[in-house]
Amino acid sequence: TITERILYYTGRVHKMGEVHDGEATMDWMPDEKERGITITSAVTSCAWRNHTINIIDTPGHVDFTIEVERSLRVLDGAIGVFCGVGGVEPQSETVWHQADRYKVPKIAFINKMDRIGADFFRAVQMIKDRLGATPLLLQLPWGSEDSFRGVIDLLKMTAIEWQDETLGAAFTEQPVPDDLLEEAAKYRDMLVETLADKDDAIMHAYLAEEEIPLSELKRAVRAATVNLHGVPILCGAALRNKGIQPLLDAITDYLPAPTDIPPVVGMVPGTSDIDSRSATSKGPFSALAFKVQMDQGRKLTYIRIYSGTIKAGDTIFNPGRKVKEKLARLLKMHANKRERIEEASAGDIVAVMGLKVSTTGDTLCSEDHPILLEPMSFNTPVISMAVEPKGVQDQDKLLDALAKLSDEDPTFKYRIDDETGQTVISGMGELHLEIVVNRLRREFFVDTNQGKPQVVYRETLSKRVEHEEIFQRELAGQQHFAGVNIELIPLPRGTGNRIVDRCQNPNLTEEFMNAIREGLEEASTTGVLMGYPVIDVESAILDVKIHELHSDAMAFRIVASMAFRNACLLADPILLEPIMKAEILIPEEFLGEVIGDLNARGGKIEQITHKGPVQVLTASVPLSKMFGYSTALRSVSQGRGTFTMQFSHYDKT
Repeated sequence: TITERILYYTGRVHKMGEVHDGEATMDWMPDEKERGITITSAVTSCAWRNHTINIIDTPGHVDFTIEVERSLRVLDGAIGVFCGVGGVEPQSETVWHQADRYKVPKIAFINKMDRIGADFFRAVQMIKDRLGATPLLLQLPWGSEDSFRGVIDLLKMTAIEWQDETLGAAFTEQPVPDDLLEEAAKYRDMLVETLADKDDAIMHAYLAEEEIPLSELKRAVRAATVNLHGVPILCGAALRNKGIQPLLDAITDYLPAPTDIPPVVGMVPGTSDIDSRSATSKGPFSALAFKVQMDQGRKLTYIRIYSGTIKAGDTIFNPGRKVKEKLARLLKMHANKRERIEEASAGDIVAVMGLKVSTTGDTLCSEDHPILLEPMSFNTPVISMAVEPKGVQDQDKLLDALAKLSDEDPTFKYRIDDETGQTVISGMGELHLEIVVNRLRREFFVDTNQGKPQVVYRETLSKRVEHEEIFQRELAGQQHFAGVNIELIPLPRGTGNRIVDRCQNPNLTEEFMNAIREGLEEASTTGVLMGYPVIDVESAILDVKIHELHSDAMAFRIVASMAFRNACLLADPILLEPIMKAEILIPEEFLGEVIGDLNARGGKIEQITHKGPVQVLTASVPLSKMFGYSTALRSVSQGRGTFTMQFSHYDKT
């Protein structure tokens, strides 16, 4: 909603779309319109007070963190939008910490001040407690809930009221109303005091009790923001068209321009030298590809240019993959509409066509001045689902579509399971996979059935057993004879299978020995219980029976295989299931519920450690009990818990 207003007031669109009507410019995917949420990050730009602002509108839902992660990597500043009623929500916490990791300066905008239960000061307190930020209050709300009229600007000490009949395009500044004067003065004093702590010039003026000029205060707020010492806080009600213009002013006043941030640093390919690029359009070209999107079958790559200039038709170099690529076209994006441009320079975010190899996180640069920028880190998928096309003839189409989708989204993976033959897709959450299935139907016209992925079990033995097997048969008019005596010994978990030769018979040739090995290995791929592979067993060859005329390699292969199967039946075979090692990050207050839930799933808690306000819990849990766990964890922890898991070992079911 806020992005819509920004585009309207800067003259970029001439009609405001509403998110709840499915009309928003930036939410252009059919799924986004249906659900009223953002799913992919959309790029646009607008002009305000002679500045160009590049905006990326990112999703808030935890399943789509990749979109936020890659946008933060290429942006210079961020606006955190918080709800006046809900305050800091769990997902905002995650995103805020991502921004901290990339050292992105931030402004906070407390929205929905017209909603029932909106409480500005509680939201500010939550920003302080949960995010550990130093709030710089630049505005106070004027009225709240139904009587929300506008905002009090603490720097200028004026009240701003919006006129409803112009859809909030016109507003008036007036003196602060008498009933709010005392409160406004108190908070302005607190603001100046906070700035004085961080800025010597303000400190001198404050102690001498001089009047501090507005330009000085703005400079101090900007310095505190750019250096990550504070977060300017503004408020408004976007749906009621209130509070947007001061937010645009704050973006141009307090967030850094590309020239304010330190030069981007990277490695010189093939060496361990560090190189840097400052944001000038004159220098050598360098950029980072941060998003790939399929557009009517063609590949569209979004890039952020850090230095230099490029023109359509240029050839550029990808040092990570050591290839040259040609830029067929440069496009300036506005959500999913575009305009062709001939050149782009440092600070721009543009889409390019014609890159065949480059993908998310790749550096692009000029070949005579190569540089490798820091790549992006992605989370591993946590939830999997099996899919199959409804029509058998669509199988190739499905794999082709999945390849394109995983190109676009590094947190979405697919694989064909060698053992079950299922096509398994994995992603960040149930909503994520649901959207993928919808996109397969809408964009690639592949209807699918979905099911739980199958868990792949293993079998092993629980006692030692010795067994002798004789094979004697006439096949195609020829006698075949072989005999073998073997011992099977169960080994500790994770050892694997091994074959040991303890046979003293001098007539055993190498050819027969290899045939016996082959037979044993072949037999161990299908167990006797349910046909799963047998693991952690030592097969010892004790003795063989050989007939001078009738023994051959085929007979030994068959007899070894029969001996192994029959011995397994006598050795009390048991089923093993995959055990996952899960690491769960959880705020302290939910620790009890999470441990209880893991115990109910048959998990074993291995250790609990502290990491700031968060507890890190390590546990081993059977994979079969972990389907749907991401949703269960979110509901137990009010959405604040996250987890990762990977395969650890096999153990008794």
